Amino acid sequence: MAERGALSLLSLLCLTFLYTETTAAKHVDKASAVQPFSPFWFTVEPQDTLAIRGNSAFLNCSAHSDAATPAHIEWKKDGTFMSLVSDERRKILPDGTLFFSHVVHSKHNKPDEGTYQCVATIENLGSISSRTARLSVAGMPRFANQPLPATARLGDSQVMACEVNSDLVAFIRWEKDRQPLELSTRLIQLPSGALVISNASETDAGTYRCLVENVGSSKLSDEAELQTVPETGEERKLEFLVQPVSVTKTTDASVLLPCVATGYPAPRISWMFGDKLLEESDGRVEVLGGGSLQISNLTEADAGIYTCVADNSNTTIEAQAQLTVQVSPQFVKRPANIYAHESMDIIFECDVSGSPAPTVKWVKNGDAVIPSDYFKIIEDHNLQILGLVKSDEGFYQCLAENDAGNIQSSAQLIILDPVVALPSFPPPSLTPNTTDHVTPGSRGVGSPAGPTSSAPRDVVASLVSTRFIKLTWRQPAEPHGDELTYSIFYSQEGTSRERVVNTSRPGEMQVTIQNLMPDTKYRFRVVAHNSNGQGESSAALKVATQAEVQVPGPAPNLQGVSNTPTSVSLSWDKPLTGNGEILSYKLYYTDKSVGKEQDIDVDGQSYSMAGLKKNTEYSFRVVANNRHGPGVSTEDVVVRTLSDVPSAPPQNLTIEVHNSKSIMLRWQPPPLSGQNGKITGYKIRYRKGSRRSESETTEGTQLYKLMDGLEHGTEYSFRVSAMTVNGTGPATEWMTAETFESDLDESRVPDQPSSLHVRPLVNSIVVSWTPPENQDIMVRGYAIGYGIGSPHAQTIKVDYKQRYFTIENLDPSSHYVITLKAFNNVGEGIPVYESAVTRAQSDPDVDLYDLLHAPYTPVPDPLPMMPPVGVQASVLSHDTIKVTWADNSLPKSQKVTDNRYYTVRWKTNIPANTKVKMVNTTNLSYTVPDLKPNTLYEFSVMVTKGRRVSTWSMTAQGTTFETTPSSAPKDVTVVSKENKPRTIIVNWQPPSEANGKITGYIIYYSTDVNAVVHDWVIEPVVGNRLTHQIQELTLDTTYYFKIQARNSKGMGPMSEPVQFRTPKTESSDKMANDQASNLTPKMGPSGNQPPRDPVPPRIKDGENHILVIVIIISVGAFTIIVVVVGAFLCTRRTTSHQKKKRAASKSSNGSHKYKGNSKDLKPPDLWIHHERLELKPMDKSPDPNPVMTETPIPRTSQDITPADSGLESNPHLQQRRNSYRESVRNTPSSEPAPPATTSSQASCPSEILADPEGSYHGSTTTEEEPSYSSNLPPLRSAHPHAHAHPLKSFAVPAIPASSHPSYESPALPSTPLLTQTGPPTHPHVVKTASIGTLGRTRTPMVVTVPNAPDVPETSKMLEDVDSSYEPDELTEEMAHLEGLMKDLNAITTAP
Repeated sequence: MAERGALSLLSLLCLTFLYTETTAAKHVDKASAVQPFSPFWFTVEPQDTLAIRGNSAFLNCSAHSDAATPAHIEWKKDGTFMSLVSDERRKILPDGTLFFSHVVHSKHNKPDEGTYQCVATIENLGSISSRTARLSVAGMPRFANQPLPATARLGDSQVMACEVNSDLVAFIRWEKDRQPLELSTRLIQLPSGALVISNASETDAGTYRCLVENVGSSKLSDEAELQTVPETGEERKLEFLVQPVSVTKTTDASVLLPCVATGYPAPRISWMFGDKLLEESDGRVEVLGGGSLQISNLTEADAGIYTCVADNSNTTIEAQAQLTVQVSPQFVKRPANIYAHESMDIIFECDVSGSPAPTVKWVKNGDAVIPSDYFKIIEDHNLQILGLVKSDEGFYQCLAENDAGNIQSSAQLIILDPVVALPSFPPPSLTPNTTDHVTPGSRGVGSPAGPTSSAPRDVVASLVSTRFIKLTWRQPAEPHGDELTYSIFYSQEGTSRERVVNTSRPGEMQVTIQNLMPDTKYRFRVVAHNSNGQGESSAALKVATQAEVQVPGPAPNLQGVSNTPTSVSLSWDKPLTGNGEILSYKLYYTDKSVGKEQDIDVDGQSYSMAGLKKNTEYSFRVVANNRHGPGVSTEDVVVRTLSDVPSAPPQNLTIEVHNSKSIMLRWQPPPLSGQNGKITGYKIRYRKGSRRSESETTEGTQLYKLMDGLEHGTEYSFRVSAMTVNGTGPATEWMTAETFESDLDESRVPDQPSSLHVRPLVNSIVVSWTPPENQDIMVRGYAIGYGIGSPHAQTIKVDYKQRYFTIENLDPSSHYVITLKAFNNVGEGIPVYESAVTRAQSDPDVDLYDLLHAPYTPVPDPLPMMPPVGVQASVLSHDTIKVTWADNSLPKSQKVTDNRYYTVRWKTNIPANTKVKMVNTTNLSYTVPDLKPNTLYEFSVMVTKGRRVSTWSMTAQGTTFETTPSSAPKDVTVVSKENKPRTIIVNWQPPSEANGKITGYIIYYSTDVNAVVHDWVIEPVVGNRLTHQIQELTLDTTYYFKIQARNSKGMGPMSEPVQFRTPKTESSDKMANDQASNLTPKMGPSGNQPPRDPVPPRIKDGENHILVIVIIISVGAFTIIVVVVGAFLCTRRTTSHQKKKRAASKSSNGSHKYKGNSKDLKPPDLWIHHERLELKPMDKSPDPNPVMTETPIPRTSQDITPADSGLESNPHLQQRRNSYRESVRNTPSSEPAPPATTSSQASCPSEILADPEGSYHGSTTTEEEPSYSSNLPPLRSAHPHAHAHPLKSFAVPAIPASSHPSYESPALPSTPLLTQTGPPTHPHVVKTASIGTLGRTRTPMVVTVPNAPDVPETSKMLEDVDSSYEPDELTEEMAHLEGLMKDLNAITTAP
């Protein structure tokens, strides 16, 4: 009978368990179902279109979606939805395309022209908008300028005009003799539509006309006849037929800058980009039609000023044009999809680039987002939404636009129900204030597995200020759990949006709500969370913030006027809200060129400030003071001091003789400090001999002037001065130059170069030469031909000033023939030949730089210039080096009195940067600016006088000084250490711009990315390390890491924060230890139980009464079993403890044998887990060779126990936070570390009493810090405040070994956190650094660590262990337990 009853009871228990498990699983599945994001985007978006009046037109648009219903497409025109229901001319095709059957356009009726945008909508999901597109309609062709009859001289250029509407230029074509004209590099069509005929020949004669086609109806221009006549040989004035005009283009487009000149002798056209000669390259940059410049595939680098220079040896003319290259917007970071709960704060991130800078606007479901208190645009482009409500769901789009185009990108926001948990790994867009909502258990969970908490009690505002309120409350009357967390919901009165803040740690019952508005009413309510979920809400508490302190308001009507170039007069009125007597004013002013703000006290309401810089912007603001202190500042007022005449002359004036009639002058503007205003022009004074000087002026942007019409063989003197609107500044010193006696002859080709030398290398040949001996013939350049066996395979042309060239990309061990010819406008001269065999691949390397830049003059010029000597480089700062030299061809006074100038050349020794920079100067020194810090530079100098040029001088070297790093460490990554989820490894790379040797790094980390820098925890690392390890972090917590580099000059900038979230659970080994050493299960980060089998939910009333009765009986039986087993184990433990004490007293006389070295103490080999019959070996010693530095800091408040002593009781308490604020120290602490102690804890009341000798001090286990001075590993409690079972583990206290050396290596730095002083009898005070969440950093707390027992006491404990737990005793205990289990079975099976 008893057996049948037991079987029935067991069957009922099994059925109950299976039923409830199935029901719970269904609830969990329902609660954990997260609505997936819906793929929804445009596959085709409309593009800008040019339509023809009367023709059809299309604007394409198509959207993709995985939804069951297809997207519905609508169109907007100029921002308003189009109504196309009754429109017969316009309709939307099935794929979403907007179709115009025929375009309507007239002078007064333009219904189709405008900006269009398509909107795709899915019912119950949301809407997205496409990019905008412009539909333009071509107008009627109208000729503003038509071809005219013209005459072209053979070999010259001519332009045939044809100008129509700007939007129809693309439809123009030309005809000659009423036949289509084929364009070429000689016949080109300009952007205006005009036709350019260059190098005219007799075949170009005929009648020309232009046509406009494909715009509905064609239109013809008038015909014009072009006649060709032979060149008479008479000199004709050099002039432009077409000049370049400024133009704006987008990247990847092409541009044609027209430039056509005529005259005799025939002009040679070249182009300058900035101040450098522009050369044709790879077909991307071409000169067409005799002079027009075409650039394809434009990039940002192509933007700038282009100068067309026409030169025919008699005169030179120039024309400039500005090319602006715009870059359409590009996404650097697109917005990401976000899951969230109501009341949370989120941020949609959007980062774009482009030129000009794009403007960004946000759209929600097709409607523009208007900024408000809850929708804010932060960091220029990001959208922040505060206090989410359900209606905020939908699609959000970031639209970026500039003059070059517009783009869009969308992201979806899904607001989950409170019972649905957020995904484990949240999107990175969540703000730090809401990261707590992402951790499982902090918000919704599945159907409650047990009772939730009641409402928190006595919610009060304990501190109310102007912008923050501190709330406190009491624990709920029915918490139904131990470690509760709390969420505080608050909203401004009159609004439905609630925001939420979570407490930073379990059990905390106070919080400070910040960033509130003064004198505003708020509603607060508090909700508790236990392991079963969110509980009841407290009643709403209404609190009003205080009004601002009664300080003065801003002083109105602040005005500033500059009276003189060095003074500003300011005045303001008395504040409207003075809140008492105004005692004084403080005037703040900032030099905007420097950025440093200064202040001065003022008694009245006006002030005249003198001693300011000329033509400089200053910002001013005023703050009034009363007895309460400084008030509200005014807005900044910006005033620019008046300009003045320049106080310094132009710099680096150089003179170059072009020919017998012209001299070129070049200069640089005065230094910024001496300009004193905008330079409006330059005045050039020149004179012949000692005659009276004449003057000419140039524009302020022109830094050169060709002085032509001069007399041949005559000496002229020049000087230049800068001008502002205030007048002319000081002039440079007079500089002289003499025109040539006669012009160079260009009626015949140049002679043969006087010498040609080659030097073969492995893959290149260095070619050097000297010019023809007859230097009266014009040489415009040199042509180098080369090839294997023949010099005609490839040809390269170089400038006439060049004397060497390196032919690269050659084959090793190959025979090359090289030819060199000089050329001018007439043709190429007689070649000179040379051959060379490239070296084999195995030949030793040759220093190419030394080869190229060695002073090499095998055949000197008839009148060679001596190179400068004594070149020295003096380092002045981290970015400037002064180069000085001497010129032996000058008199002893070393004063330059002729037209010579010097070219300074410099380069770095960085292999990746072989770019050489040069500058001209007329002085015997030059200060080179804008150099890189801590970089070796090489300098050489060359002198030029007229047509004579020296070789480069010997080089001088100089290394710039170090300065603080100008960039942060890069490639910062954070990874979790394998099998150690509480330990992370930070890796990084040195800064790109270290500006010196890196001597150290500082790692900052915090759970609040917005915390001030002093509240971040810091870790110093030596400079030769690029990795660091940080231990004991809190599980399932988001940390932010930043790194800062340091060199001998100071600290560099911090890297951008890197986010890392620690894993949720411990590793399997750690979990095994936790289960073996604790009776109470370890709680999760948010107070939840660890994962286990689902617990049955509550069964509804009346569902199964019999099942309820069975459960109650089962629980009662199980409780009786637990009580009996517990009583028996306590009895056995008490007896065993008494035996150990007697054994210890007997063996006290022999305890001296343990006073030796600590290595004589051998801990137990096994941990005996009686309930699981598990044997686990102990780790004997720590790793003797740690790979990385470790920082043993308790990272959570659960790891420390507060002591009664104050924060100031220990001088080392703030050591961690302040250890690196003044300097980086990497030496280990010399003070002895405290011994690691571990106290075993009793589970029965009798075990709480301490040993008479004081070996134990209570029942609370404190997690210990590792002791690096002991050979014994530290023994840790698996969880703080957990009560250990007496049979779970045996703990052996470590013996202090102060004389034992630390195992730390100096090369592996660690932060000495536990250095202590004082006698060992006092409690050890351990300093910890603990980080909170939600933007707050907790103050370090004091921990009291019990002292280790003396050596005799340790001996007793060891003997207790050895004598109390023999194998026979264990066998006997097992036999008793078996008997006990039989008795229990008999009780449960009794009828």
